[in-house]
Amino acid sequence: MNQGLRLLAIHAHPDDESSKGAATMARYVSEGNRVMVVTCTGGERGDILNPALLAEDTTADDIAAIRRTEMAQAAAILGVEHMWLGYEDSGLPSGDPLPPLPEGCFALQDNDEVVRRLVGVLRTFRPHVIITYDENGGYPHPDHLKVHEVSMLAWDACADPEYAPELGGAWAPLKMYYTHGFIRQRLELFDAESERLGQPRPYQEILGRWKSLRGDIMSRVTTQVDVANFFEQRDDALRAHATQIDPAGTFFATSLDVQRRLWPTEEFELARTRIDVPGFEGVTRLPDAGMETDLFAGIEDES
Repeated sequence: MNQGLRLLAIHAHPDDESSKGAATMARYVSEGNRVMVVTCTGGERGDILNPALLAEDTTADDIAAIRRTEMAQAAAILGVEHMWLGYEDSGLPSGDPLPPLPEGCFALQDNDEVVRRLVGVLRTFRPHVIITYDENGGYPHPDHLKVHEVSMLAWDACADPEYAPELGGAWAPLKMYYTHGFIRQRLELFDAESERLGQPRPYQEILGRWKSLRGDIMSRVTTQVDVANFFEQRDDALRAHATQIDPAGTFFATSLDVQRRLWPTEEFELARTRIDVPGFEGVTRLPDAGMETDLFAGIEDES
């Protein structure tokens, strides 16, 4: 068990940290490591998705303040440190044709400016491991795509001693992972278990949509972290984002006992590494190589 190491997760909106890799972060905190979440936007344009709150007097005017409170509660539940990067939510455009993004929003910010701000955080916190989104953003929200872009640029810039030395000494994170929270194979297992038990099958709609897509992101997963003991903490953090999460929704449709038995892990993809990782050539898993089971595997330097 590694202790005294540092993990930094870069997310687009408050609640993303609780739906993507939250149990993993809680596990590493419990083992004596420092974990920080950087939230790039305030989630100001997020809809209220909890039917119970729609029936109350909550309005879009105070959603930003509410989401800051929710984020603080979720961070406390997970035991993570938290920082706002300070940008404005871009919203998820809809319609045909798509409307332009709002002026001044995160997705339209100059990458150089965002990277500079992010490098300042990285050089201060000095993470050994970074978690971010893949090139599709996990899903193609403009803010998620932006997080991917600036994370990849910051990985290089942070380690370059000639880049913005006034932000602090160069720091080279050792590994970067994409978080993969939506695994089709996982939901298929839960759906089959519901059918076997004669229970409602809440995943049918999403699985039906996935049938038209090629493959499963599971084929890209390199690393599975056993976090069964932290699922309750994960769900409590997710519920803390009360405006965004329906407590009767599909996130909570499968009991924790079933999840622990059928799928006790969270999934990641090794995207960059500055250390040799057994079973990998670069970041490509070699034939017959097993899964990694620890994001800190191979890291011993506690400086």
